[in-house]
Amino acid sequence: MSYEIYAIRYAQRAARRSDHFIGGDPHDGPMPMDYFAWVVKNDERVVVVDTGFTADVAKKRGRDHLRCPIESLSLLGIDPASVADVVLTHLHYDHVGNFDRFPKANFHLREAELHYACGHYMRHKQLRHSFEVEDVTGIIRMNYAERVVFHEGVVEPWPGIRLHPTGGHSAGLQFVSVATARGTVVLASDVTHFYENMESGRPFTTAFHIGEMLEGFDRLRAAATSPDHIIPGHDPLVMQRYPAASPALEGIVARLDVPPRS
Repeated sequence: MSYEIYAIRYAQRAARRSDHFIGGDPHDGPMPMDYFAWVVKNDERVVVVDTGFTADVAKKRGRDHLRCPIESLSLLGIDPASVADVVLTHLHYDHVGNFDRFPKANFHLREAELHYACGHYMRHKQLRHSFEVEDVTGIIRMNYAERVVFHEGVVEPWPGIRLHPTGGHSAGLQFVSVATARGTVVLASDVTHFYENMESGRPFTTAFHIGEMLEGFDRLRAAATSPDHIIPGHDPLVMQRYPAASPALEGIVARLDVPPRS
């Protein structure tokens, strides 16, 4: 069982190196951040991984919203109304917004993440700032509608696609490993925001459990065929390293199941 994988770049943020490493960075300077939604597909199924944020949330949070990630699925010939499964790696605002644009999908989530987003830790501003209340309550409504599938441990809901719990950045964070023609590719989501977080062993600044963040880097390496098969969640280098899905989609949609550009 082999899949194609695509990254849709839908937003960006001007930021500095000190924003992205716990303890700052001794050589501070510009380090912009990209925002992605991902698609895993073959002739038998389509699985969307994370759903981005809306233009309204982008304005509220000072992000540059480039395009709607859900409308951008049409660039890959995908109708959101036909999508049956969406993986939510966690419930931070930039990974769960737009969930309501999938009228038929089930949402695959860690129960620990929903407990975290609704529990006593949300009384702390530092921990709740990455959540949007309407997103969290919307997922609760989806659960009442029997459209949330909760997972524990490493699971393989579909042949060749595995979900791996990590925690750290958020209490119920998970990443996705995918069988492809070039080996097992890992969609890290926020287990590592940038290549450099993992490569230097310095976690991102939004943290629930730093120890689990550090061990998450090891879990990524163990799941992937090689470090070159790990795709970080927010690094602009992804769009530079991987070819576009087509020449017209350069800088918009990258294909990740093929080798990086030389």
